[in-house]
Amino acid sequence: MQRRSLLKNIGLIAGGLSLPVISEARQPLVAPTRALRIAHLTDIHIQPHLMAAHGLGKCLHHLQSLDIKPDLIFNGGDVVMGSRNVTQEKSEKEWALYHKVFKNENSLPVFTCVGNHDILCKDHSVTSFSDGKSRAKDHLGLAQAYYSFDQSGWHFIVLDSVHVKDEGAGYIAKLDEQQMDWLQKDLEKTASATPVMIVSHIPILSACVFLDGQNVKSGDWHVPGGWMHTDCGDLVRLFHKHKNIKLAISGHIHLLDQVVYNGITYCCNGAVCGDYWFGKNQQTKPGYAVIDLFSDGSFTNQYMGYPRL
Repeated sequence: MQRRSLLKNIGLIAGGLSLPVISEARQPLVAPTRALRIAHLTDIHIQPHLMAAHGLGKCLHHLQSLDIKPDLIFNGGDVVMGSRNVTQEKSEKEWALYHKVFKNENSLPVFTCVGNHDILCKDHSVTSFSDGKSRAKDHLGLAQAYYSFDQSGWHFIVLDSVHVKDEGAGYIAKLDEQQMDWLQKDLEKTASATPVMIVSHIPILSACVFLDGQNVKSGDWHVPGGWMHTDCGDLVRLFHKHKNIKLAISGHIHLLDQVVYNGITYCCNGAVCGDYWFGKNQQTKPGYAVIDLFSDGSFTNQYMGYPRL
């Protein structure tokens, strides 16, 4: 086309004169619908004093008063302060107070997992740890410490992160062989179009574990095996085979972070108790997460503070 002819045609278009236009028919954008709203409460650490019971009650009131009320609660473990060397009498008081507050102040269904503080151990033996975990499951109404279920088009997997060390002294974050086998089979039988959310007490993958205290020793990073899953590499490789895994949530560290790796978002969602109820904050204020899950597999994870007084 000659330059003069080209400029003439450009002028016609700019002037708005009628020229034939070919366009594609576009489908209107349809926003995904919210499938479920979840409140994620973790690390309550209930203790037999008024501040803890009052604070938990205020948290439950706050989440049930949101403009859009959650459909259910995921309780991320460390329900009680408990843990090793506490007396049986004190432990029973903590559990009784936890049950009382939830009975009186909560109307939502609750799904929970076992935290390390929920496991009462009289000594450092493997038997004592096993008995303590069984007792925690009884208090939480769990037949098994790990399980899965489907709701509103999503598949949920609750893991048991807390296992006794081989020598019986303390705990380590991992899945045992039986649970890992169960997890592989559960993911395989879940339809690839069904989005999956995973819940654990201890983070599978986290950034804040590196920043909770001074963790560089002799020039190397040192993250204890009870702070993040020691089988993280195995789990990441397994998850990479299942593109429908969207989100993994945890607690345990009392800090807030979000790590995206291989298309999966890992959220460590703070603590209801903050820094054990006594007015101190680490770097994350006392709170809980509100998680909206959508029909297309997308989600939001928002951390909410609440008034404790």
